[in-house]
Amino acid sequence: MSALIEVGQAVQVSANQSAPDDLVVVGYVSGAFGLQGWVKIRPYSSTADALLEAPLFWLESAAQAGVVPNLREVKRLSSKIHGEDVVAKLDEVPDRTAAEALKGTVVKVSRQAFPALEQDEFYWVDLIGLAVQNLQGEDLGVVRALMDNGAQSILRVAASDVPEAELMKHERLIPFVDHFVKEVDREAKKIVVDWGSDY
Repeated sequence: MSALIEVGQAVQVSANQSAPDDLVVVGYVSGAFGLQGWVKIRPYSSTADALLEAPLFWLESAAQAGVVPNLREVKRLSSKIHGEDVVAKLDEVPDRTAAEALKGTVVKVSRQAFPALEQDEFYWVDLIGLAVQNLQGEDLGVVRALMDNGAQSILRVAASDVPEAELMKHERLIPFVDHFVKEVDREAKKIVVDWGSDY
């Protein structure tokens, strides 16, 4: 059975030339943890593997009116799960005061640093933008987003030119289960589904 690993959204980086072009938002700093400079990171996914394994985090300051967000690379020294959060010790964050100063900072990780997946497993971020066709060869749109209904992941499929504000009116919700999803071909940027165009 195919499985999806939920993860944050891909981002484009233009302000900082040295940043990788495959950064993915994986969470945000929700506060300090302890006195030794550890930070609490609230993951945007129930799977926090990237926060536990990536050697480098990219921290982006919280957006403020009139201020250009600052993106900087920080080495991850250690991290572990703590309840719903990940707590991490980062280089150049020596104490609680420095950790508290990072509250609200967005945490990004290079897609290359994500843990390898088993066959038939996919990260959500890798499916965004793939074309969706049914078994009759009809184009149903592209994967615009995904969501989780508790039982399974759901592909949100709509034409690429549908504005984000109109997505709910025009999307098809296709459960990401073997019964409906017949093939995922990332190289061809295509997903084949058993789903009628009139559903």
